[in-house]
Amino acid sequence: MKYYPRPESGLDIHDVNLAVEAAFREHGMGNVQMPPKVYISFPNGDFRTMPAYIPALQLAGIKCVNVHPANPEKGLPTVMALTTILDIETGLPLAILNATGLTDLRTGAAGAIATRYLAGKRSVTVGLVGTGRQAAAQLEAISREIDVVGVRAWSRKDVSAKKFAERFSRFDCRTGTLPFVCDCDVIVTTTPSRTPILMDEWVHEGTHINAIGADAPGKEELDPEILKRAMVIVDDPVQAIHSGEINVPIREGRFSPEEIAGTLGDVVLGRKKRRDNEEITIFDSTGLAIQDLAIASVAMKNGNYLELEFP
Repeated sequence: MKYYPRPESGLDIHDVNLAVEAAFREHGMGNVQMPPKVYISFPNGDFRTMPAYIPALQLAGIKCVNVHPANPEKGLPTVMALTTILDIETGLPLAILNATGLTDLRTGAAGAIATRYLAGKRSVTVGLVGTGRQAAAQLEAISREIDVVGVRAWSRKDVSAKKFAERFSRFDCRTGTLPFVCDCDVIVTTTPSRTPILMDEWVHEGTHINAIGADAPGKEELDPEILKRAMVIVDDPVQAIHSGEINVPIREGRFSPEEIAGTLGDVVLGRKKRRDNEEITIFDSTGLAIQDLAIASVAMKNGNYLELEFP
């Protein structure tokens, strides 16, 4: 068995984007096995198990991932993960990957794919609501797919936003208020908020939104009124209804499952697309196990592993 301690090291982001796009294409065609993720709740966080099988890649496995929002105060990542890859013929564990960094990259890839297909322009300004690891991954991945000509960033902590702006100064990154940050072509939300922080009046026509932060029941970043005037695309309907950006509005009767326009797989396959440049589009990302298998396949080809005896 092989152990990959830092599998994200040296990965080409565009290669990751293409691999995740291919996984969504297989998902859209119904060619994967992937039950909804299972949640175990703790007082200050949770962990999820995420199994999947992609026959086209001859790849199967499971990821165990935690989300603890207070971890940065303890010097730990909010999200940490391990992915186990299994032999399809025997069930023998073939590899274990430290998937903490990979989780950032594969989620960033999904946002980049959604942006490439759904944004109304090929050169865009990007507004980032939240400036943590996932915001960085989203920006890097998006910039590999379309031209980013400016960035605006907001964080609850001004010092975090300023550090982010310094790190991404090559994009002319500026900080400001939420209305200022939302005045962009593409908005990316990556916070753990449980109440809307993005208001309807701040979002102009033609905007594309990657709603990333809501990935568990009760989380919500967008004013539900934005959903009502947008084309809403999800990664997977069952997961999105349970724990995506739409989970709270559905529970409160402010949005219905029937209003979901389609999946990212539908978009990749050309079944769904932006109708015109004035339409608001939203990608509701919960994170799929097939994304983890896709990026694992890229990382395993990259090498940098240790041999472990098993059984």
